[in-house]
Amino acid sequence: MKDRIEGLKNSSREAISNANSLKELDELRVKILGKKGELTDIMKGMRDLSKEERPVIGQLANEVRDFITEALESKMTEVKEKEKQEKLKEEVIDITLPGRKVSVGRYHPITETMEFLKNIFIEMGFDVAEGPEIEKTSYNFDALNIPENHPSRDLQDTFYMADDVVLRTHTSPVQIRYMKERKAPFRMVCPGKVYRSDYDVSHTPMFHQMEGLMVGEEISFANLKAILTEFVKKVFGDTNVRFRPHFFPFTEPSAEMDVECVICKGKGCRLCKDSGWLEIMGCGMVDPEVLKAVGYDSNEVTGFAFGMGIERITMLRHGIDDLRAFFENDMRFLRQFK
Repeated sequence: MKDRIEGLKNSSREAISNANSLKELDELRVKILGKKGELTDIMKGMRDLSKEERPVIGQLANEVRDFITEALESKMTEVKEKEKQEKLKEEVIDITLPGRKVSVGRYHPITETMEFLKNIFIEMGFDVAEGPEIEKTSYNFDALNIPENHPSRDLQDTFYMADDVVLRTHTSPVQIRYMKERKAPFRMVCPGKVYRSDYDVSHTPMFHQMEGLMVGEEISFANLKAILTEFVKKVFGDTNVRFRPHFFPFTEPSAEMDVECVICKGKGCRLCKDSGWLEIMGCGMVDPEVLKAVGYDSNEVTGFAFGMGIERITMLRHGIDDLRAFFENDMRFLRQFK
């Protein structure tokens, strides 16, 4: 048995040395050291040995097993390195070829515009507030002095989750929540998604608004005009603005703010319907009933509020004429914005 083990050692050494691939080496490992391998077959004869011979042959068998295992591992390392070098010779890299273009993500134009507008107001000292998109009618309508028979409460305009729960139709409820939690004076803006049942070239069921509020002692319409005029200059440059009388349930007096058409510069075109002006937001002094609803004394504090559509501002900044393009996820459209 000793001679058989020594013979296996010598034959294995030669076979391993002559192997040229990982496949051959793996086959040798199974053939020699596997459960049905040559060494295992030799060791079956241990039961016929005497007590004195068994430890000697057992030790020899273990030494031969270790020798063969080490020889296999050493040869595998050698073959792997050889195959690696041959592969490197075949796979020549032409460093003169142009590199692959890496696709870089960027902000959606609406997100970019919202961040741009938000930063303008932050520089003016405004806080940024957020609120729930699923809102109670008491915050969305009642506290904002919107009567029960107002058209904005109709099913064709508002998404109702329950009789007293809606998908918010504007971000004004955030202003109500903000005022209930704080005392004047303060100034804040509340950007976010809003929902209305409408869909065409200039309307979508979900869109974005940014509304603002400033409350304190002796706040006047002059303060409103000054801040909004400065805001427009930061967005559109040195352009003309105007305020037109309007009506909103939650402000009195109320106005709509127009800017000189960004396309025709006031001369008249299709975009501004030959008027030379584009409406960008509604605004006004906070109605005393709204202040009363949140526990403020309208004899002590006053305030102004304003609201604008982010999509509309984005369309004017980039000359886009169809609101739906923002939500169709056409990469040809989105790649234009860097």
